[in-house]
Amino acid sequence: MASKRLHLHICEQLRELKAVSHESLVIGAIENAFKHMDEQIERERASQHLPGGCCALAAIYLMGKFYVANAGDSRAIIIRNGEIIPMSREFTPETERQRLQFLALLRPELLGKEFTHLEFPRRIQPKELGKKMLYRDQNMNGWAYKKIEEDDLKFPLIFGEGKKARMMATIGVTRGLGDHDLKVFSSNIHIKPFLSCFPEVRVYDLTQYEHCPDDVLVLGTDGLWDVTNDKEVAGVVMEVLTSYEPNDPCRYTMVAQELVVRSRGVLKEHGWRLANDKLGSGDDISVFVIPLGGPGNYA
Repeated sequence: MASKRLHLHICEQLRELKAVSHESLVIGAIENAFKHMDEQIERERASQHLPGGCCALAAIYLMGKFYVANAGDSRAIIIRNGEIIPMSREFTPETERQRLQFLALLRPELLGKEFTHLEFPRRIQPKELGKKMLYRDQNMNGWAYKKIEEDDLKFPLIFGEGKKARMMATIGVTRGLGDHDLKVFSSNIHIKPFLSCFPEVRVYDLTQYEHCPDDVLVLGTDGLWDVTNDKEVAGVVMEVLTSYEPNDPCRYTMVAQELVVRSRGVLKEHGWRLANDKLGSGDDISVFVIPLGGPGNYA
C-alpha cells in the first residue's frame, strides 16, 4: 500500500514538471558557450602563458529570433521605426552591487581581510569609530545608518560612481571572459571570483513585427557608448541610412563607420575632440550594424 502511494506521488510530481521551451534551451546553450570559452581561455593561459581578458557581446539569429548575449560593458540596441529598444545593459560595480556584496558575504575569505562588503558614501576614517554613518548591504536598495565598527575601516568592495566606479579598486566591469590572473594591486587577492563569465541574454522576436530596411540592431563596445548616448546613435543611423538607397548593401557599413568616426572625434591641439568640443573616446571602438528588414520589406 505504501509503495502504491509512493508511485502515485512520483507520477504526480512528473506531471507537474515544467515545460522547457525552445527559447530557454537556446539561452542555456549560449550561457554554457560563454562558460566553456572562459574555461578555454584559462587552459590557454596555463599552457601557452597567455594572460588577459575581455568583455563579450554576441548576437545569434535562430528561427526568427535574435538572441543578444552580453557579459561586460558593451551594449546593443534595436532601432525600429525610430524607437530605441535596449537589448543589453552594462555590467559594472554599480549595476551589480548586490550580486557582488552577496558573494562577498557568503565567502568573506575572497576579500582577503582587506575589503568590506558594505558600501558607504565615502571612505570611513579611524576617528569616526563608534559614530553613525550611512551604509547599504546586499539586501538594500536604499541607505540606512549604522554604528561604525573596526571592520568598516577596510576598503569598500565597491568604490566610486559612474565610469569611475571600481570593484576592489581594480576593475570597472563585473562580467567578462578571462582575467584569471588579475589580482588587486600589490596583493594576492584574485578578482576572478567576482568577475562572472555568464552573460545576460535578451531575446527579440522578429516575427512579431514588420521591419523596413532602416530598422537595425546596433552592437558597440564601451568606446562608442562612453561618448554617444542611445538617442545620438539613433540619429546617426537615420541620418546615414536616408542618404543611401534602401537596396544599397554598403549603407549599414557606412553607418558603423560614421559612428566610429564621430565617437573618436577630430585630433586637435588638446587631443581628440567631438563636434561639441568634449573629449573623444579614448577606448577601443567597435561597431556592428545589422539590418532587421530587407529591401522587399520597405514601406
